[in-house]
Order: sequence, then structure tokens, then C-alpha cells
Amino acid sequence: MADKSEDVIDIGRVGIWTGVLDGQPANKVREAAAELDEMGWPCLWIPETVSRDPFVAAAVLLEASSSMKVATGIASIWARDAMTTNNAHLTLNEAYEGRFLLGLGVSHHTLTEWVRKHDYSKPLTKMREYLERMDASMYKAAEPAEKPSRVIAALGPKMLELSAEAADGAHPYFVPVEHTEIARAAIGPDKLLATEQMVVLDTDPTTARETARAHMAVYLGLPNYANNLMRHGFTEEELTNADDRVVDAIVAWGTLDDVLARVKAHHDAGADHVCIQVLEADRAAVPTEAWRELGAALLG
Repeated sequence: MADKSEDVIDIGRVGIWTGVLDGQPANKVREAAAELDEMGWPCLWIPETVSRDPFVAAAVLLEASSSMKVATGIASIWARDAMTTNNAHLTLNEAYEGRFLLGLGVSHHTLTEWVRKHDYSKPLTKMREYLERMDASMYKAAEPAEKPSRVIAALGPKMLELSAEAADGAHPYFVPVEHTEIARAAIGPDKLLATEQMVVLDTDPTTARETARAHMAVYLGLPNYANNLMRHGFTEEELTNADDRVVDAIVAWGTLDDVLARVKAHHDAGADHVCIQVLEADRAAVPTEAWRELGAALLG
């Protein structure tokens, strides 16, 4: 695979993706960021739903660490106008010396129309126009030393195409390995492909899949993810029932070696970076020990 442009942020081959820190007080968030940084994790991905503001949260995480990058996976384009997003992107990268990666997405119909009260009828057009407005934004403050990078949460062919045309790459979420190969072909060899992978470090098939299903339930009910999985050959019935085949395609469970094999499979399929989301039975628990175990095996 060709090397990425020097203009694109280097987030390493693996990272951590987690939403559990939103449930922790700020002092615990700072401790977790410092621990991940000490472990050597090159990048931490955080979401945006109805919890902390991701740009404020990113500033807290960047301040608590010294070398780790922080990425949004993803910041919703419906949550703020394009100039606000652009200027936050520049502000964080100037303040923290290029350690912030902006991941943008169109979110989902439920969060956009029911919660935020926006019209979700043309998400692809909205994303294209949003990126254009970002590029045309005024910014009169101190600039970062380098142009900051941005990726798009992309699943389908049209959004993947846009991620290559108007961004530095794609951040697919909740996808099987087969999607990584398709995404690489769609965005070309030189764009950043950062794929999320859920994992459960549990060798018991019953309990491992129970943990996986509890985390997967909300995503299987969202049309963007369901439609993408049906493009990969899964049936509506399989998704509704969260059949073993669906669980096993999305979540790598078992031994540490099983998880490492799935990460390698994504890399072999074309991913530059795999951000690992550790799932535990206690959904509020911060999986520090699992992060440490994975880090010891992957970061060496």
C-alpha cells in the first residue's frame, strides 16, 4: 500500500475507540487519557451523540496527554454550523500541535430529526455542502502549523466517494472485514482508511455474544448500518434477530489472538488504522485492563 501524504495526520496502525468516558467525571477522563498515553496508544476516538460536546471533550483529553492524538468518531454536521466546526478544528490543532483529527458524519435519522429537529432527507448533499462551507469559512485567529486533517464517516459508495474527493479519508464504523476491502477500492490507495472494530475478550461463546448483542442492539436498529450490512449479504431477519453470523462478523470475540487476527484482517483488507472498541458486560465500566492487554500485544 502506498504511503499516505505527509499532509495527513499520522494516527498509527491501531487506536482506541470508546464512548464510556462520557459517563465518567472529568477527573477520571483525564486519568484515562494519561493512562492511554502512557500505554503508547497513538490515537483515541470519541463519539458525539447526546452527551459531552466532542470538541470540548477533545480539549480535555489532549490537555491530559502529551503525544496521543484525539479523533472524533464522529462529530455530527447537524450539531453546529460549518464555520463553527472549521474554527474549532483549527483552534484545537493550533493549541495542541496537530494532534486532533476531525471525523465528521451525517449521524442518523432518529438523532437528526427526532432529537435535533433537522431535515434528514438529503444527508449526502448536506455533507458535500457542509465541507464546501468549511473550506470557505473565515478564520482570523492564529493558524496551526500544518493544515489539519479530516475524515468522513462513510459506509455506502457515494459517501465513500465523497470522503476521497473532499476529505482525507474515511472512518467506517460497525462494519465487517469485507467492507474494508470495498472501502479501500472506493477511496483509492492514498487516502486514510480508519476502520472501527468492536471486540469482546471472552472465550465463552454464550456470554461473549450476549455482551456483543447488548452493545449492537441500538446500531442494528439504525437504517444506515442495517442497509450497509444488507449490502454485504445479511438478511433483514438475521439483523432483527442479531443472529450469530451477524454478531461474529461485527464483533471479534474470544482470545487475545482472536482479536489480533481480526485487526490483522482489516489491515490486510486495506485499513491503515483500526480503532478498537472494547465491549464489556458492564457497559459503564472503563476497560483499562483490556486496553493495557491489547496495547502490550499491538504496540510493542
